[in-house]
Amino acid sequence: MDFPNLLSGNTFQSTVVITVLLAFAGYLVTYLGNRMMARRNARLQLVDRRLNEFYGPLYVASRAGNIAYRSLLQKQGKTQCHPIAPHEMKEWMLWMTTIFMPLNDIRERIIIEKAHLIVEEEMPYCLLEFVTHVVGYKAVLAKWAEGDCSETRSTVGWPPEFDRYVERSYAALKAEQTRLIHSTVSRLYRHLSSSRGNSKIA
Repeated sequence: MDFPNLLSGNTFQSTVVITVLLAFAGYLVTYLGNRMMARRNARLQLVDRRLNEFYGPLYVASRAGNIAYRSLLQKQGKTQCHPIAPHEMKEWMLWMTTIFMPLNDIRERIIIEKAHLIVEEEMPYCLLEFVTHVVGYKAVLAKWAEGDCSETRSTVGWPPEFDRYVERSYAALKAEQTRLIHSTVSRLYRHLSSSRGNSKIA
């Protein structure tokens, strides 16, 4: 199509061409905008799921566990739990069975059942270490239930990177969630404002 010749023709023909071009441009802008919005909404939904079903509950349970652990240490006047003196064993068993292991069970279940929501492509090693740590304590508690208190801790130590990983991932996802929400709200506000402006002109 020879656009210069068309535009240099009669006014009606030029008007039709310009109208078609503007309509196409408007359609293209709307199409691209809708695609961007759909991608943003899909990303926001994924971030919401990761926060609500994985990192959020994991973060809360971890924070609660840390607060409880520090509370026990403060009560006993210690800076670390182990080694456990014979006179501390009864209280340690009580806290382990009623507070620490229930929180461990919650975190273990989240990691196993919701592993598909992990941010990384591969399972972070600290999560695997944590699950192994919990499994070790299950064996210890089973012995306690049979009256054998010769063991006081899991054969696999607490993974030092676990808490940092959970806190760092939770904070990063919350920041992304806030950014996506604000960007979506701003886009909708601009769209509604533009629509109202167009309706007034019409």
